[in-house]
Amino acid sequence: MANSQITKKAMADVLKELMKTKPLNKISVQDIVDKCGLNRQTFYYHFHDIFELLEWIYKKEAIEKISQYKNYEHWTEGFYQVFKYIEDNKLFCMNTLNSLGREHLENYLYSVTYDLVIGVVYEISRNMKVKEKHREFIANFYTLAFIGLIIQWMKKGMKEEPEKLIKDLSELIEGNFMKALQKYELCD
Repeated sequence: MANSQITKKAMADVLKELMKTKPLNKISVQDIVDKCGLNRQTFYYHFHDIFELLEWIYKKEAIEKISQYKNYEHWTEGFYQVFKYIEDNKLFCMNTLNSLGREHLENYLYSVTYDLVIGVVYEISRNMKVKEKHREFIANFYTLAFIGLIIQWMKKGMKEEPEKLIKDLSELIEGNFMKALQKYELCD
């Protein structure tokens, strides 16, 4: 791993650790660099602000984990990995959700979920004549629904088992990707 990545990872680890006990808006760049043994200039060499570091954490830690699940057969496993990441990083994610950093959590959720869903949409529609804008619309619709489900689950204290939510979700949308794509195929 390059020195730059090591430094970023160290700052990310410190931010996550601090967010276990302190609200995001009470954490300063100085807090992070002091715990890392770095100076402020080093922080600003890598990130514009704490929110950019927060975004980097979400992208780096989670997006790579779900890349193998972008197909119809395995999308539920990818979605499970999103829930698992949130459970494994509960204090960090809840702190983000309840702070000005919420947008970064939502961006992370959108990014990973859209990536999963668009992969499924492309797979299902590979032999269909559906315009790109319609594929993207379907992926966006389901992504926003899934994000709403995740955020609601978080707000309710993450009590329901992710496996049950995913099972219910899978039963609800089973075949609906295809139905939506078929409707748009007729429109083209």
